[in-house]
Amino acid sequence: MRTGSRRRGRQGTRRGAAALLLLALGVLPAIAPVPEGPRGAAVVSDGDTLKVGATKVRLYGIDAPETAQRCGAWDCGGAARARLASLTEGRMVTCVTRDIDKYGRTVATCRAGDRDLGGALVAEGLAWAFTRYAADYVEAEAGARAAGLGIWRGAAEAPWDYRAGLRADRERAAEAKAAAEAGDCRVKGNISADGEKIYHLPGSAAYARVRIATDKGERWFCDERAAIAAGWRAVKG
Repeated sequence: MRTGSRRRGRQGTRRGAAALLLLALGVLPAIAPVPEGPRGAAVVSDGDTLKVGATKVRLYGIDAPETAQRCGAWDCGGAARARLASLTEGRMVTCVTRDIDKYGRTVATCRAGDRDLGGALVAEGLAWAFTRYAADYVEAEAGARAAGLGIWRGAAEAPWDYRAGLRADRERAAEAKAAAEAGDCRVKGNISADGEKIYHLPGSAAYARVRIATDKGERWFCDERAAIAAGWRAVKG
């Protein structure tokens, strides 16, 4: 009995070792890991953002027009949002997490059934391939561009440029308000990225480019002496 048990044990060990060798050589298929990420019903916010279950998701590799954005006379932002809503309505959405963005959103590749949501939007000309972060949808974008679909029918501003324009408008409006409040006080008290307080006189090289954000502690001075007394130094050069 003991001899037979030892023999069976040796045979089992050999079979296990053989299976491990075959797996290492790629002869036996490996068990694929189950993708991890949000899954559930979706509520769409805009053309590339949705809530899947309880998780806010930004679709990976694409950038759709902002909701308020127009492409000429066409409401491209609204069209992108409506299309994403139609792709997800009544369907289980499953996502694979790729990253977490600076706003705390889950960046993910998502599918409704067998359809890649990001890929579908790009292929239909309702989103750009966001090549700053990924190249997954470059071919889909090329196809939509060649066919003149959606955003490729005419002039359309890329959403990253649209957002940059909005930021610049807000900064100009804030500075105009601050300047009006400052009255005749035209010396700009700027705070650099490393916290250094620097003032700029009208006519200095960087004066026109410097924006004053009073909510961040920056301020206007009525003259150079007031700036120095408050702890600011003159800009170099």
